[in-house]
Amino acid sequence: MKKFSNILIANRGEIAVRVIKTAKALGYKTTAIYSEADTAAPHVGLADNAVLIGPAPVQQSYLDMDKVLAAAKRAGADAIHPGYGFLSENAEFAKACAAAGIVFIGPSADAIDLMGNKAAAKRRMIDAGVPCVPGYEGRDQSDEVLLNEGELIGFPLMVKAAAGGGGRGMRLVHARKDLGAALKSARSEALNAFGSEELILEKAILQPRHVEIQVFADAHGNVIHLGERDCSVQRRHQKVVEEAPCPVMTEELRDRMGSAAVEAARSINYLGAGTVEFLLDAAGNFYFLEMNTRLQVEHPVTELVTGLDLVELQLRVANGDPLGLDQSDINLTGHAIEVRLYAEDPSEDFLPCAGDIALWQPATSPGLRIDSGITNGQAISPFYDPMLAKVIAYGSNREEAIAKLIQGLEETVLFGFATNTSFLLDILRRDKFRQGEATTAFIAEEFTEDDLKAPVPSISELAASAVLTYEQERNMAKAMSLDVPEGLLNWSSGGLLQSNYAFSFGGIRTAVTVAPANADHYSVFVDQEKIPVKVLSRGEHNYRVEADGTRLDVAFAAAGPGQMHVAISGKTYLFSDDLKAQASGEAAKSSGTVLAPMHGTLLEVFVAEGDTVQVGDRLAVLEAMKMQHDILAEVEGTLQTVLATKGAQAAADDLLFEIAEQA
Repeated sequence: MKKFSNILIANRGEIAVRVIKTAKALGYKTTAIYSEADTAAPHVGLADNAVLIGPAPVQQSYLDMDKVLAAAKRAGADAIHPGYGFLSENAEFAKACAAAGIVFIGPSADAIDLMGNKAAAKRRMIDAGVPCVPGYEGRDQSDEVLLNEGELIGFPLMVKAAAGGGGRGMRLVHARKDLGAALKSARSEALNAFGSEELILEKAILQPRHVEIQVFADAHGNVIHLGERDCSVQRRHQKVVEEAPCPVMTEELRDRMGSAAVEAARSINYLGAGTVEFLLDAAGNFYFLEMNTRLQVEHPVTELVTGLDLVELQLRVANGDPLGLDQSDINLTGHAIEVRLYAEDPSEDFLPCAGDIALWQPATSPGLRIDSGITNGQAISPFYDPMLAKVIAYGSNREEAIAKLIQGLEETVLFGFATNTSFLLDILRRDKFRQGEATTAFIAEEFTEDDLKAPVPSISELAASAVLTYEQERNMAKAMSLDVPEGLLNWSSGGLLQSNYAFSFGGIRTAVTVAPANADHYSVFVDQEKIPVKVLSRGEHNYRVEADGTRLDVAFAAAGPGQMHVAISGKTYLFSDDLKAQASGEAAKSSGTVLAPMHGTLLEVFVAEGDTVQVGDRLAVLEAMKMQHDILAEVEGTLQTVLATKGAQAAADDLLFEIAEQA
């Protein structure tokens, strides 16, 4: 095997930062690539060298193999680490690296090709004796055959994209009458996401655990596993929380699952890091789901419980060296849990969000590891996956890890757009999760629409935030009027100043008055109820206050005139003063005006000018941040304007449709 010394990381965000750190620590030179949208991204500055490879859209940058290889040649890189996503499981890219004399830090192109297709992978696993879910993975993809096979399998069943993952091209079908429509929509999503319409059918294993085994193989015939990860808490088949070890794992079950995973890797002459994923039912039966031929997002939990650096092992194996470990060297100690911090709005059906980071303040509590690739002021582009960071906690046992993770999330601050922080905290606090009983049905069973609504501040939080807003406005006024004596800041000719605000949350508008008593003490009236507030300490972005006898740690950042981002115990609010908005003449947008919720591509447009629509009718499908979003009519009426065009790009807040409401 060729030895290498300069590694190009063909990725972005937190995984690029993660790989660069280990590579540099081992003495390798590192080269980053970046798109025009990532000019200010942390991974660019962290690497020894960086090469611009194109515009923001992934097809013109991170997924353009020729540009990536040209960047490697330009930088003198003799190896490429693909991270995960993008080109990491692209067999053609692995072949192209080999043809260019560049080491691909991953398995062979043949292994990637085989395991990248769920149908082919399942056929191979059946031949290798690995337990598999009953289903259809045949080459005949006609509707007639798939409908007949569905009848034979029985319902409920899963329709899955053979070439994909991450929940895209996947449908749960409960009855035969729904299978035809599921096949059509799954094919469309699979073609757009993966360039292939091939599907497989599988018997739905309801309420299983999703348990994966981390495997490693070197070029000297050594194949081992590093234990398991439980990834059962999922939303739309995408992992949200991952932990190691699995809460219900026994040594006997681990041995059986580990042996099956090792056999799966050995049967395809695997090399490097891989993950064999299984469904585990309540009776202890497990079934092969798929194999990911790359490093996983959730690899940090394995690192924490094994004490191993998985990227270091990848580099060692790719350089032709022995793994240096055998199965008896692997011991799992303690417990680790990871959550994925997303730019998305749970109250809006988890719609991905984009915007500028107003404040990124990761927690620094003991027992935490935070993997991120973001920084203050950075623009979060709509072109990429909305996962921005991972918060991981390690403890001597599961209970301790949960407690540390809750504390870490409460202390972590990310302002500029909606995030899923409150949702993650809600998961960790649920009894079913704390008792280790969560299955893949956990979120669907545990969370209602009301649970996902945006948080509403308590009266104490309202009062504390009003004081914070008042002080920031006062400080701004002081900065603009340098001749005002310090002792007169809270005074007017009529006595102590009072400031009035109107804040709206959950559709309810609350009147708030702030009246200072002295530099640190305030009387705040929330809908006429008096709340005493004392400021205990002040920082650039953090206050500690006592409101109505309750101590609160408050993080904040200005969001614009009359607006303030506020975070308290993991809950994030945007305080916007309605009185200032009214004074500026800002009007609410008409509900008959349909705007693009974010930047994306219009995959389908279902209506034309003159059509009549009802509330909830599908107007179009927008693809953004690797997800498809239905654009729905909010009012009943007639399409007066249709600016949406199939295949066109739409920017956030672009006008798509105007509906003349029915009188």
